[in-house]
Amino acid sequence: MPEVVSIVLLGLPLTLLVTALSFAIGLVGGVPIMLGLRSRFAPVRLSLRLVVDLVRGVPPLVWLFLLYFGVSVGSVRLDSLTAAVLALGVISSAYLAEIYRGGFATLPGGQAEAAAALGLSRATSFGRILAPQALRTALPSMTAFLLSLIKDSSLASTIGVADMVFQANLFTRQNTAEGGFTAFFVAAAVYLVISVPIAILARRLDTRMQRSR
Repeated sequence: MPEVVSIVLLGLPLTLLVTALSFAIGLVGGVPIMLGLRSRFAPVRLSLRLVVDLVRGVPPLVWLFLLYFGVSVGSVRLDSLTAAVLALGVISSAYLAEIYRGGFATLPGGQAEAAAALGLSRATSFGRILAPQALRTALPSMTAFLLSLIKDSSLASTIGVADMVFQANLFTRQNTAEGGFTAFFVAAAVYLVISVPIAILARRLDTRMQRSR
């Protein structure tokens, strides 16, 4: 058993790395997409709506395969880690853009007008008044999405990223006569150890936001 645990944990750094980098891309990339979804110009708004719906409508595994097997620069193809991070990062950007948009949608409509009446620029109004409130509202949903992303990061093993699922699968194939399937139970336990605290945090944030409303 200790051997199984140690082998599965070899993939933990890559599991966390894929999750963290993908979420970071989404945190940043979701902002311009959200601004486009709120644009007054219909062509911009409708184009980004189409892109977001397309990204969210295609299974993550398909995006992984498209980037890993279908994207190349000359004779150079994306390595498995880069393809996984980019694919999940694009997906994160689309989902977080919607979460951001939902956060802004809950704000009272008169706040922007009040800020303009006080002489504040649109940038100042957005950065100092609207965005902090929207972010606070969106935090529970963002935390819940991070929980989902941790689980989706396991899909990276299908294109060769040596995360926990990859290590568990490798151990199982090499030890079928010795109950190697145990490795997947160990991997599941590690995912629970990571995910349960985040799930508890998401519920607490959501409860706190409901009470504050």
